[in-house]
Amino acid sequence: MLHLFDSLMRHAAAANDAAAHELTAWKAAVLGLVEGVTEYLPISSTGHLIVTERLLDIGQHHSTKDAADTYAITIQAGAILAVLVLFWSRIVEMGRGLVGRDEEGRHLLVATIVAFIPAAIVGVGLEKPIKDRLFGTWPVIVAWIVGGVIVLIIARPLYERAQRGVPLEGLTVRNALIIGVAQCFALWPGTSRSLVTIVAALAVGLTMSAAVEFSFILGLLTLGAATAFDMLKHGQEMFDTYGLRNPLIGFVVAFVAALLAVKWLVSYLQRHGIAIFGWYRIGIAVLAIILLATGVM
Repeated sequence: MLHLFDSLMRHAAAANDAAAHELTAWKAAVLGLVEGVTEYLPISSTGHLIVTERLLDIGQHHSTKDAADTYAITIQAGAILAVLVLFWSRIVEMGRGLVGRDEEGRHLLVATIVAFIPAAIVGVGLEKPIKDRLFGTWPVIVAWIVGGVIVLIIARPLYERAQRGVPLEGLTVRNALIIGVAQCFALWPGTSRSLVTIVAALAVGLTMSAAVEFSFILGLLTLGAATAFDMLKHGQEMFDTYGLRNPLIGFVVAFVAALLAVKWLVSYLQRHGIAIFGWYRIGIAVLAIILLATGVM
């Protein structure tokens, strides 16, 4: 009996040691880079992180899955900080609106809160079934392909509509709610929160620059709430499993990558529209299918 107890203790210690070394510094940096580049591009950061974690063998074991999922969500904070830096003047405007010193800021703040509510309700209510059933490679592949096809179909008419759109100041609360309802579809990994909110904003009549800006501002609230919610539930487990250094590496890399990606995206969409992202989504889905078929992941 004593021999069996010692064996079990050694096995548990080995498992804990393996979990502690599952997320190395370079893997943390890779995931941070993936998060930062893809978070605000209409290609789905969650989908890319799920596939990348599988390729790097992170979170594929039951004992570390919650910690890995929380890590992938926590490094969103780096991307959130990047948007705070880039759109600081707009955030200040909303802050002034909160205290009644800026009417346009108050209107944008109200619109952002209204747009946030639908996904917050659905996300909290369906958190467990979403994680249990949709956080996998095949659901992501399906979302990539479907989203890519839709983008290619609607890219040109939406781009032409954007040329006649209204600025962000013309966003009504009703249209903000429509964008918020559309954001719920992004709870399916691979769909892309940026994609559905930008498309919805263009559909309700905003210009391209206004649609992109509102998508980013709404993301601050949505991603910030998701990060805080998951950290409260599983943050301690993540730090117990991976320590502090590697999550910090992922955060910093995600911040720098998101700064560059957001600046590029804003400039690119003004001239070219979203069609390229439809082709990318289909291409990355095909690549993922090949990797699965060949046993690489």
